[in-house]
Amino acid sequence: MDIQEVHYVGSFEREGQCPKDGLPEYAFIGRSNVGKSSLINYLCDRKDLARVSKTPGKTTMMNYFKVDNSWYIVDLPGYGYARRSKKQRAKWEQMLERYLLVRSSLHCVFLLVDSRIDHQKVDREFMSWLGERRIPFVIVFTKIDGIKPAKREEKVEAIRQDMLENWTELPQHFVTSTVLKEGKEEILAFVRSHI
Repeated sequence: MDIQEVHYVGSFEREGQCPKDGLPEYAFIGRSNVGKSSLINYLCDRKDLARVSKTPGKTTMMNYFKVDNSWYIVDLPGYGYARRSKKQRAKWEQMLERYLLVRSSLHCVFLLVDSRIDHQKVDREFMSWLGERRIPFVIVFTKIDGIKPAKREEKVEAIRQDMLENWTELPQHFVTSTVLKEGKEEILAFVRSHI
């Protein structure tokens, strides 16, 4: 179930500027440097659709990609990156909050979590924010190739158990690696079943 056609539509600073055709939107967000651009490129089978950078905090607007003329991937700025001015961070937060709260065509948020490290406070806080506002989301564990094969399931489960300290039940999750080419079929099947 591969993507046949994808193209960049535009980058927007305000929700009101975003496309108005009502097509379903699937937004990708996570801490800076979690592998968001790499994952988007992998899902779309493109090398440079979303800009990959070794410098965190490069995504500063809501980047729209139309997929097979039937849905959008929305690449949102990462959160938790401190090397920007307070004014810039406040602007991002306001943009994200408005988009996530009022965007009627947003079907689901893909919340990316780095599987190589312990569960971060900023991820917990963002999960809680989404949950309290009843914004649908799923969890995507990225960079699973950074963990020895025998330890992968154990590591993911440890992060999930940490999350369950604040949740009675967790949303669906996916395990991905752009290096090992894992998780693409499962994510695209999820999207296709919801559009």
